[in-house]
Amino acid sequence: MLENHARQMFVVEVPATQVAARLRVSTKSVYQWRRRWRVGGQAGLASTGPGGATCRLSAEQLARLRAELDLGPAAHGWREDQRWTLARISTLIGRLFHVSYTLRGTSYLLHRIGYTPQVPKHRATQRDEAAIAAWRTETWAKARG
Repeated sequence: MLENHARQMFVVEVPATQVAARLRVSTKSVYQWRRRWRVGGQAGLASTGPGGATCRLSAEQLARLRAELDLGPAAHGWREDQRWTLARISTLIGRLFHVSYTLRGTSYLLHRIGYTPQVPKHRATQRDEAAIAAWRTETWAKARG
């Protein structure tokens, strides 16, 4: 939309700095718009959609990733705890699809397919409340005192 207002000003040869001031955009954007307008006319100013990287996994691969995540970390060799971390998921993606993702990229990918960071709602089944209480009264009391 702003590009169309800019186009009207380009036609009457308004300086880029004035176009930027009137539209409240950077001069750099105006120069880019003007360059695209000169090369492609009105079509050159058409939006190409949102920026950013496209997903490197197909819909089928995303479905498989979901299924693999649902199996849990132990099914993929991480038996020490039952938490998915970004590093583990990045490794899993590499193993399954031979595609490398950064931790941040993995986070974006997980959000895209509907996963969000979670904190466990329940305490571990192995938790021994009596042992914890005893440790607090005996060991922790001695350490503090």
